[in-house]
Amino acid sequence: MAVRCAILDDYQNVALKLADWSKVKDELEIKVFHEHLGGADKVVAALQGFPIVVAMRERTAFPKKVIDALPELKLLITTGMRNASIDTDAAKARGIAVCGTGTFGNPTSGIAIGLMLELTRHIGYENARLHSGAAWQTTIGVDLEGMTLGVLGLGKLGARTASIAKAFGMRVIAWSQNLTAEKCRDAGVEYAAKDDLFRQSDFITIHVVLSQRTRGLIGANEFGLMKPSAYLINTSRGPIVDEAALIAALRERKIAGAGLDVFDVEPLALDHPLRKMDNVVITPHLGYVSKQNYRRYFAEAVEDIRAFLDGKPVRVLT
Repeated sequence: MAVRCAILDDYQNVALKLADWSKVKDELEIKVFHEHLGGADKVVAALQGFPIVVAMRERTAFPKKVIDALPELKLLITTGMRNASIDTDAAKARGIAVCGTGTFGNPTSGIAIGLMLELTRHIGYENARLHSGAAWQTTIGVDLEGMTLGVLGLGKLGARTASIAKAFGMRVIAWSQNLTAEKCRDAGVEYAAKDDLFRQSDFITIHVVLSQRTRGLIGANEFGLMKPSAYLINTSRGPIVDEAALIAALRERKIAGAGLDVFDVEPLALDHPLRKMDNVVITPHLGYVSKQNYRRYFAEAVEDIRAFLDGKPVRVLT
């Protein structure tokens, strides 16, 4: 009898196309969910009877409440090797294997830089105008060369973003709770104290992991330190920024604008105020959404399933 397998949040309908599922296809009954399931109750209702679930990053949460309400769940796969929306302790208590996958490259850095370019050079805006029949240009861009980029978090993504910014001729400074001046020197950037980073930067780009100590890391105090001409870029996680304080800073023009790929609640509500602001560029969490990344995700999800069916789970999250 085939084992039921659910693939969640496949918005682009590519999960079965970007990997070879032949290694497991004969043993599975696969159901792909292309739309977001919604809240916990809807997730529980939709996933009854599925021993295997493949989740796309943190799009669908699996807190204890959900895990305990899915008695047949045996294998939960997340793309990537970290997923803060899965209660791994609750899964372990139930004997559920939680496995991950590798990733490809640093696609989020490209989105961070792209948001900066859209805010300063208005490429998408002018493209839309020309396609709509506008005669010619109306905006005046701002060159990134000579500007200061403040990087919050100098891990893999922060360091890659910093290196791209330096190629644009930007000065790069960095801070995070555990960052040292020595590590900054190794990365070829300057170390700055937190307040100085916010005061000096023309752009702040966030590359720290969401945790209890980074939740609300940027709020009204930090926006008060920023230049009125400065921009905030967030491609990490929405709750790192106090959303109410951000909206107030944008409305009151305390900062020039923001480029946001992540939000407190995703998908972003249709009536959300950020959708109506002219000093915000918003994208629907595209940071990790690349063909190369998806090919790695789904190929290794197949490997995870094959190993589990063989009784030898791999890439188990602890």
